[in-house]
Amino acid sequence: MLKGLLCALTAIAAVLSLCAFPCSAAPEATPALSAESAVLIAAKDGSILAEKNAHRRMGMASTTKMLTALVALERLSLDKSIKIPKEAVGIEGSSVYLVEGEELTVRELLCALMLASANDAAVALAIAASGSVDGFVAQMNDYVKRLGLENTHLTNPHGLYDKEHYTTAYELAIIAKAALENETLREISSTYKTTVRYCGKEGGRVLVNHNKMLKLYRGAIGLKTGFTKTTGRCLVSAAERDGLTLIAVTLNAPDDWKDHAALLDLGFNNYRLELFANAGGFTCQMTVVGGKQESVTLTNTARLAFVVPKDQARATYVVESTSHFEYAPVIKDNFIATITVRCGDQIQRSELVSAHSVEKLK
Repeated sequence: MLKGLLCALTAIAAVLSLCAFPCSAAPEATPALSAESAVLIAAKDGSILAEKNAHRRMGMASTTKMLTALVALERLSLDKSIKIPKEAVGIEGSSVYLVEGEELTVRELLCALMLASANDAAVALAIAASGSVDGFVAQMNDYVKRLGLENTHLTNPHGLYDKEHYTTAYELAIIAKAALENETLREISSTYKTTVRYCGKEGGRVLVNHNKMLKLYRGAIGLKTGFTKTTGRCLVSAAERDGLTLIAVTLNAPDDWKDHAALLDLGFNNYRLELFANAGGFTCQMTVVGGKQESVTLTNTARLAFVVPKDQARATYVVESTSHFEYAPVIKDNFIATITVRCGDQIQRSELVSAHSVEKLK
């Protein structure tokens, strides 16, 4: 962390100092993969570290359920009790054999959805959240638009094949990024085994996560498997090591477990998270005129971090302000300056605010 530096600011745009630390370089080539389409991204910022046909529209099968869970979590509380409607019973494909009229919580249905890939749980959540499957699908597509995705379209909440139900490896990775940012969904998708009720009986259903990466790969934290005869094997996985979180996606991948290990290995072998400063981790001093203290401490409001190659170039930072001093009084959390960190072609900025107040001399 960078602390206790004196801000020698000039009017309009003042350079504080230069600081060297790692930044981006060209990524290593994507390994040979069985997948028709694949991508590896950094969860921090969505940057692509490796790819193969990453922007090709493809079927997504049950990886759809990440989006189903995200939309359901926006509209339903985890402890809400859901009475299973007849429309959710006997759905084709993977199932936890829901019974009409039985009651499960939203959390239990999410566990069935994410671990057992239950299509019946997807329909039950959709109806509970929106009143109908069609209404829920419309909200799924609205969520996709909010993420800024242009090559993803949903026709159902479970992922059974439909030619109008598609995504790309890259856009699915961005959906996975959103899923990881939801603490509940991250925790559920990384659970290997749990139980939920069956017709009121505790532990009546034993659920084992279909995602073998949880056992096969060190640091794995989810996320979702998928398969239909038309789409082939689809897989979204994430793993974290030394603060670096990576997301891998493969679509139509006959050897998906091996593909994901190769992609994640490439990421962890060649990249690391370089933390410049957490929010509040950078501080410097600015002169105060007419105050009970001669200076005020400034601190950053945003986290500043880069995913960088282990073989790295250098980086610089600059602090800018419209003045080289502040007049008292200074109020805590006032915006005073900006810090800009440049790392190769990457740039991040944060406001610098006063960490405390400075009273005016009487």
